[in-house]
Amino acid sequence: MAIAIAAVLFQSCQKNPEETGISEAKVNFIFKFDSSQVRLNAIGQPAPMPAGHAGQSPRFNLMSAHYVEMTPSPFTALGAGAVLYKAPEVTTGGTKAIDFANSRFAGDNQVFLSVPIKSFAAGTYTWLRVSLAYQNYDIYMNALGQTLNATVASFIGYNTYLGNYKVKDSTVTVNANKLQGYWAFETKYMGIGYLSTGQAPPGATTVPNPLFATSPIPQGSCLVTGEFLSPLIVTGNETSDINIVVSLSVNKSFEWIDVDGNGTYDPNNGDTVIDMGIRGMIPKKQ
Repeated sequence: MAIAIAAVLFQSCQKNPEETGISEAKVNFIFKFDSSQVRLNAIGQPAPMPAGHAGQSPRFNLMSAHYVEMTPSPFTALGAGAVLYKAPEVTTGGTKAIDFANSRFAGDNQVFLSVPIKSFAAGTYTWLRVSLAYQNYDIYMNALGQTLNATVASFIGYNTYLGNYKVKDSTVTVNANKLQGYWAFETKYMGIGYLSTGQAPPGATTVPNPLFATSPIPQGSCLVTGEFLSPLIVTGNETSDINIVVSLSVNKSFEWIDVDGNGTYDPNNGDTVIDMGIRGMIPKKQ
C-alpha cells in the first residue's frame, strides 16, 4: 500500500516541460550577411578582385543550409564531428539531390537551425561546417540607360531537385535535378518583367575551406568551413539557449567579367557572371 501511494505521488510530481513552462536548452544558429567581412578564396585566403572582373555585395532575402556540423579540431574528418542537421534528400530526379520543397529558409538575423543541446556530445568545438544550398538576393544592374533592381535565385548545393520555385514575382517550373551553379534572374523594366535562367560551369562557385589541407570537402559541394571566433564549450548541462551567429561574407560575392570596364553590371554590354559563392564564414557565440 505504501509503495502504491509513493508511486502515485511520484507520478503526480512529474510534469511535461509544456506544463512547467521549462523548455529544453538548445543551440540556435542565426544567419548574418556581412558585406564588410573579409573576402576569401577557396582555401580561405584573402581574395582581391581579379583584373578585368567586378563585383557587388548582394542584398540578401533568404538563405538555405543543407548540412551543419561542429568539429573539435582542424583534423576532424568530414562527418566525424557533431552532425547537427542534414536536409531531406530525394531521388525523384534520378540521382540523389537536396529536396528543395522541404528545405529550411532564413533571412538576415534569423534562426535557421535550433538543435537540443542534449542531442549531441558535450565538448569543445573550434570549427563549424555549413553546407549552403540556396541563395535569394537583390542586386543592381544597368540596362537601357537605367539602373534596375534584379532578384537572383542561386542554387549552390551539390545537386538540388526542383519542382517549382519562386524568384520574386515569377514562378519557375523545373521538375528535375540541377547541379551547383544553376540560377534564375528576374527584373522589371517599365512595368514589364524579364526572367532568365542559366547554369554556371563546374567549379565556378567559390566555397571557402581554410582546412583544405587537413579536412577536405567533396568537389561540387558548398560546404563552407569557418573557425569559431572563440572555442564553443558545451557541457551538456546548460539550462539556457546558446545563440551562434553564423556571419557569412557577401563581400562582392556576386562577381562578373567586366567587359566594358565601368564597374557596373551591364549584361547587355556582354558582362558575364562568373561566381556567386559565399566568401567566408565566422561563427561566434552571441
